[in-house]
Amino acid sequence: MSVTETISSPLVGEVGGGSAASAAEENPFVALSPADADDNAPPPNPPHKGEGLKRLSLAPDAISRARRLRKRMTNAERVLWRALRQALPQHHWRKQVPLGGYFVDFASHSAKLVIELDGGQHAAAADYDAKRTRFLEAEGFRVIRFWNSDVLSNPDGVLEQIRQEVKACR
Repeated sequence: MSVTETISSPLVGEVGGGSAASAAEENPFVALSPADADDNAPPPNPPHKGEGLKRLSLAPDAISRARRLRKRMTNAERVLWRALRQALPQHHWRKQVPLGGYFVDFASHSAKLVIELDGGQHAAAADYDAKRTRFLEAEGFRVIRFWNSDVLSNPDGVLEQIRQEVKACR
């Protein structure tokens, strides 16, 4: 082939390619009208057992509140977050996760494990914490709690307990 020869292209808009209109008519994946789009759309996937909570069931301000909580983490939360990401990255940890009407400090959906860090204010909120734990367990999560002081004074011990819980969740 010589340098001056051109190669025809099958792409729309290229030399030798079809026009845009002919490409749409021949392409079975391009709907010709909105009515045709509804007829050709595949059925939605049915819900599967164990899919858990959906983002649509969250309160309207849940995402923005979770973002604020992530920006204002306590020292204990920062220490544990760093440790989880380094020591157990395969479990895809998330921080300040909205689940239903609650926000959990750390969650691994793959391990179905929620980790809560409690400061002094949680001693007075035992009923609320118990209700929240029942809800999370009903959703299939296992919930473990640590005091902030334990995370700060013995992060390796806390991490070892989390490793044991992850193994138990399998």
